[in-house]
Amino acid sequence: MNTIMLVNNPSVIVAGIFLAFILLELACSSLRQPSSGKRDVLIEVIGSGILVAITFPSVMWLSGKIMSLAVPEMKGALATIPWVAGFVLFLVLDDMTQYWWHRLTHRVPALYALHRAHHSAPYMSVRIVYRNNSFYYMLMPSIWLSGILIYLGLAHIYYVYLILKMIVIFAAHSSVAWDDKLYGIRVLRPVVWVLERTISTPSTHSAHHGLTAEDGVTHYKGNFGNLLFFWDILFGTAKITRRRPPLYGIEHLSPISWKEELFWPIVRSRRVAPKAHNAKQKVAQ
Repeated sequence: MNTIMLVNNPSVIVAGIFLAFILLELACSSLRQPSSGKRDVLIEVIGSGILVAITFPSVMWLSGKIMSLAVPEMKGALATIPWVAGFVLFLVLDDMTQYWWHRLTHRVPALYALHRAHHSAPYMSVRIVYRNNSFYYMLMPSIWLSGILIYLGLAHIYYVYLILKMIVIFAAHSSVAWDDKLYGIRVLRPVVWVLERTISTPSTHSAHHGLTAEDGVTHYKGNFGNLLFFWDILFGTAKITRRRPPLYGIEHLSPISWKEELFWPIVRSRRVAPKAHNAKQKVAQ
């Protein structure tokens, strides 16, 4: 594959980075989790497959199509702006918007039903990066906004941005605690202090996936950042402990089938409606 094809097809590079993290977890004997089962494999494989094969390309195509019908004269309108300005646009309209979307899904029960699959895994691993309900990404505003920016002529910037963002997200979800090594290097302490307040790391993001806040580390009401952890610092939802929760998963919610986690609200289980105080607990997670 030539250089032009690689530049115009970042999914190939992202897939390669994803494979590299899988190999890293295999080398560290942490890809296959003892608490994982067939249910988890189904959610992860099907959920990831739907996003990559259907949702993402559909949103990119639809956003471009809508723009071409609504404002055809705007196609490529931002193509000549400075590269840094375009990158900042993606940081704000994609990454910051995703921060608020992520935060909202932890506040609204109906939206959390689309996100709970990501948190039902009792482990951290690169496996769970795309582990979400099949409708979660279709409704994510940041993907649509990225599609609009691409229509406006910023595709060349998006490809670099996407690769950088996915490196950070894969690394933050990885079961390999690479940041622990950095904490022990005295000369790097100032750099690490800035780093962990700038991007998501295994320590800060694993706290978001912890099972219970009673462990003193878990912070599922915060640490929502994807690429930039800075949004949590800026908007007051950050918690930095440099430790990891002893357990991962969902607190206060009864287990549901893998089909419901992937295809709610199309697939619903029959159960008694929750009481008012339990509904508040659902929103908290």
